[in-house]
Amino acid sequence: MKLLSLLARASAILAGVLLTVITLITCVSLIGRNTIGVTLVGDYELTAVTAGAAVALFLPWCQLKRENIVVDFFTARLSDRTNAQLDRFGSFLLGGAMLLLAWRTAVGGLSAYDSQTTSMMLGFPEWIVYAFMVPPLILTGVIAWTQTIFGNFSEQGE
Repeated sequence: MKLLSLLARASAILAGVLLTVITLITCVSLIGRNTIGVTLVGDYELTAVTAGAAVALFLPWCQLKRENIVVDFFTARLSDRTNAQLDRFGSFLLGGAMLLLAWRTAVGGLSAYDSQTTSMMLGFPEWIVYAFMVPPLILTGVIAWTQTIFGNFSEQGE
């Protein structure tokens, strides 16, 4: 479980680095556009590509910390045991959904690679984004199913 925690943490750190870099690129582009009239070509494309990868990279950490959105309106009055069983069932469903999404994302990435699709302005290969998204989706699914089997755990083993 410590390995899953380490991988989830590394994934979240990479997502944070990506978002920081793209924020700096956006700032440079906006400052250049509004001061000297020069912008970075393809800054919008880079933002979209990076944001998509970052969302997937944050998912393992969210699942590990059990910080996904929880709507407990109907379960607030249930016993702790019942809520724990519902949480495990939810983790099972989420794990299945993430692994299904990882599979379909991999298929989409292979299709993008085969057809050599690229972004319009920069000609950035789209398959690279898919490739960045598959491992964290798999990791999220594995974490969720591990939580289903062993119950809730956190990075410190609490």
